[in-house]
Amino acid sequence: MNPHPDLTPAPSRKPGAENAAADAAGNAAAADAAFARSVRSALPGLAQLADMVPALRLLTGLLVASIIIAGLYFGQGLLIPLALALLFGFLLDPAVSRLRRWGLPRMAATLLVVVMALATLAGMGTYLGSQVQQLSADLPTYQSTIRDKLRSLRRNANMPSAWDGALRTYDTVEREISRGATTPRVQKVEIQSPEQKPTARMLQWLGRVAEPVTTAGIVLLFVILILLDRDDLRDRLLRLMGGNLHVATDALDEASQRIGKYLRMQFVVNITYGLPMAAGLWFIGVPGAILWGVLAAIMRFVPYVGAMISAAFPLALAFAVDPGWQMLLMTLGLIMALELISNNLIEPWLYGSSTGLSTLSIIAAATFWTALWGPIGLILSTPLTVCLLVLGRYIPALQFMEVLLGSSPVLGPAQRLYQRLLADDVEDAVTLAHELVDARLPARASADERSAAVAGFYDEVAIPALRLATQQHLESATAEHRLRLSSGMDALVEELRESHPAPADLSSRALRIHCVGARWEVDALAAAMVAHSEALRGHVVSCSDWALAADPQWRQLGQGEGGGLPQGHAGAQALAEAQLLVLSVFSAQPQTVARQIMRRVRRHWPHLRVVLALWNAPAVVSDPEFARRCGAAACVSSLRELQLWVDALRLPDAAGQGLAAPIPDDDEQRVRQLRDSGVLGPGLPPLYHEAAQQAANAFDVKWAQVSWVDADRVHTPGSLLVADQGDPASAGMPRGQSICSYVVHGGEPLVVHDAARDPRFAGNPALQAMRLRFYAGVPLRNRHGAVLGSFCIMDDAPREVSPADLELLAVMAEQLMQTVEVRRMMESGAVPAPAPAPAPAPAPAPAPAPASTSVPAPPPEQSPEQSPEQSPPGH
Repeated sequence: MNPHPDLTPAPSRKPGAENAAADAAGNAAAADAAFARSVRSALPGLAQLADMVPALRLLTGLLVASIIIAGLYFGQGLLIPLALALLFGFLLDPAVSRLRRWGLPRMAATLLVVVMALATLAGMGTYLGSQVQQLSADLPTYQSTIRDKLRSLRRNANMPSAWDGALRTYDTVEREISRGATTPRVQKVEIQSPEQKPTARMLQWLGRVAEPVTTAGIVLLFVILILLDRDDLRDRLLRLMGGNLHVATDALDEASQRIGKYLRMQFVVNITYGLPMAAGLWFIGVPGAILWGVLAAIMRFVPYVGAMISAAFPLALAFAVDPGWQMLLMTLGLIMALELISNNLIEPWLYGSSTGLSTLSIIAAATFWTALWGPIGLILSTPLTVCLLVLGRYIPALQFMEVLLGSSPVLGPAQRLYQRLLADDVEDAVTLAHELVDARLPARASADERSAAVAGFYDEVAIPALRLATQQHLESATAEHRLRLSSGMDALVEELRESHPAPADLSSRALRIHCVGARWEVDALAAAMVAHSEALRGHVVSCSDWALAADPQWRQLGQGEGGGLPQGHAGAQALAEAQLLVLSVFSAQPQTVARQIMRRVRRHWPHLRVVLALWNAPAVVSDPEFARRCGAAACVSSLRELQLWVDALRLPDAAGQGLAAPIPDDDEQRVRQLRDSGVLGPGLPPLYHEAAQQAANAFDVKWAQVSWVDADRVHTPGSLLVADQGDPASAGMPRGQSICSYVVHGGEPLVVHDAARDPRFAGNPALQAMRLRFYAGVPLRNRHGAVLGSFCIMDDAPREVSPADLELLAVMAEQLMQTVEVRRMMESGAVPAPAPAPAPAPAPAPAPAPASTSVPAPPPEQSPEQSPEQSPPGH
């Protein structure tokens, strides 16, 4: 068979057939040409259609929104009971779940909770009704007090004031204008309606109460059904939200968590408001103090207006009861004090970020839902808006809802700084920089803490802002924008230099560092930031004001072998005296410029060690192999990484062998606690192996382990990485070669995205033999707070880890320590072991041995089998 069918010789044809084929080919070519002309002629129309797409999308969205709002308005007869039922379902479901955990069937638990809730409401209604009846019976006795106070107010109102002259003049003018007009006398007509019969009055009363009673019955029915079929309703909601169960589950869980927490905290806030209100009114002497306290607690479920309505009743009663003004003023003071405490202390403390809604969005939502559904909409406004916020967070088409309603900043610190500089608002940009730096500083900051705060601002805010500038340099930035950015960022760096000057005392191992940009102004600005941060760390630092490409004398270095920079050149002496050159490059493809500069540096300053700061380059370019090919000591992409390399270069050959973690001052006491804790007991390696397997499966990494850092060795029983030679308790490695030692030294989580680029571990022979590139570990603390080891995940490829994943790893570590503590207490007899299931034989079951007692680990159960991909090297 011919592998190239297009090159197969054509069969012989008759002359007529050849002519027909030629005609067909000509027709096909003509058709192709006509199609090409039609496409070219249609291109302007297609372009116009493409320009209309955003407008059409906006119109479609407005139309859909109008249809939804109309449906909400006209369907409120059904939607309001359903929304109220969902709200009560969120309140009552925790009680039903608790009863189910105690062994009660769902039907019985649901009915019991609903009956108890109805009985509570009925009891409160009965008591409050008796209070209202008693209060209404006592009101006639206060008529004389009310009459005397109104007369007093009227007398005070009739006293002369500064406005009397103006009012008399206005009355005189009004009388003169209306004097000429004669008003005919109106004949009075009195209309008497016939007296209604008792049956008609009863029907009228039933017509008034029928609607709320019917609504309450529908709500009760919905509540019962929701509590009974909660699991089925959840599954149906998950199916309606799309086929991605991960996103739908997260969205539903977040909505449930936020609304449930909001309702619980609202209940606690209302109780903490109503109880002091009742006690204070009772102490003041206002009648019906308990009634007004309960009313205040209930009415605070209605946002904004509920508190004002509940406050009006005790104020009016205090006005009516006391002949003087003392009770009224004391009641007003009590209400104002409770409002201040509740709004400024209790609510921020309890709510936190439970709803995630901004204040403006809460007010706008309350207005919208009140206009749509009336007072019930005001009560339901916050839970309904929370649902919209969660939908906007998880559904891309509704992402604008999160932007409009959410309380979290929509622009990150780097974007905010970049926007201030683009707007030429340098003062606001400097203020923002000071706020971000001060937020990282403790109350009494040391020199090291101040240096770390400034470096953190540069690394996480200022340099990412420059990265945004490079990305938009040719896309949308104008010449004015670029000028504002460069001048504003230069002023910002200068302001930070003055606010945080370099210390006068140099470090004992200070290096002479020269910082310079490669090609343009943004590179030079990054070099100035590096120079400031390294000067704060005690190094002798110099910095070029201009990038190398902007220096004509530097460009001449590449044209010949001899010479160098002239003696009067600004950077000649700095380069001659420097021990380390930091070259800042913001180009996305820095290979060519980096090689050119490195050749000139090697030719004229061979003593210099160079670190390439490739701020905007992809990970492939900043690989250690590229640094070796260029002759540089390292390639870095962050200021933190640069500082690690500078610290490593202080020590001879440290970067080539790896750096061991420093020994903490209290390490001897910590090691004693480790050995006394019993965590190295012979029965615990299976538990550690199970925890490691669960972590590896959950985070989708190859290895995980539990590490206990001893005086000179790190024990890793049950590890998925370190070989145990058949004895799980013997697994481990020297302490100086383990990354886990840094977790013990720092006492906080440690993430190493790429060990090959980290000078502390790049030359570690043990890590190289294990092919380990990624590490994330959290401390394992005992109940006294001492760090005994780490719980870590590892992989053979560089990775990123989110803050949520790191928090989950810390939770798993805490649960592991709790399980280990329980296991140790059970083995020592401090906690009785759970009795096993009784055997069918009448003989009593033997007591289990403490070591064989099974205590399941808190993380979810996983398969204990280890996949071939997760096997350690050599297994």
